[in-house]
Amino acid sequence: MPEHDPNAPPAIGERISVIGTSSTGKSTIARHLATLIGGTHIELDALFWLPDWQESSTEDFQAKVRAATTASPRWAVSGNYFSHGILEIIWANGDTVIWLDLPLRNSFPRLLHRIWRRWRDDELLWGTSRENIRNHFKLWSNDSLPGYVLRNHRRGRHHHAAIFHDPRWQHLRRHRLRSPFEVTRFLDQVEREAARA
Repeated sequence: MPEHDPNAPPAIGERISVIGTSSTGKSTIARHLATLIGGTHIELDALFWLPDWQESSTEDFQAKVRAATTASPRWAVSGNYFSHGILEIIWANGDTVIWLDLPLRNSFPRLLHRIWRRWRDDELLWGTSRENIRNHFKLWSNDSLPGYVLRNHRRGRHHHAAIFHDPRWQHLRRHRLRSPFEVTRFLDQVEREAARA
């Protein structure tokens, strides 16, 4: 199925995957879409991270994702985790992929603001961990999300594109949204479709 035509209605199904680099709005949009389709929002970060920023094993993570996506017939998943074999669970059983391919100039300020807000509010993330703002200032460290994003944004986009256009997933409705304007227009169209249904 071809990539999203901005002039066509944004057909979405009932099993949606929202992907993109950090702070593009994956969780916000997936949560909104889950409400529109009367389904469940599944946040991969919440399934992956254990207390004190310990990572789930690939096997345990896959089992959690499989359980979450089979618990409801309708869902919207936010997150990537491509290296953990998640596509074979989510995309193989999904019908729609939305790639939030926003420029770094849009996503990076959001990322910095999100880190600061979480640290300021001492927010408990996914019920397990809190933001460690010191780690983020060490831009050369693997623990720094801003550093990781700056170093890997271009490579990440190429990786997303290769996966997005892989013939294995041609059965999926695919929407690549490249700006905040395109995201807003897409959601407006989806909401109008939902209101007519």
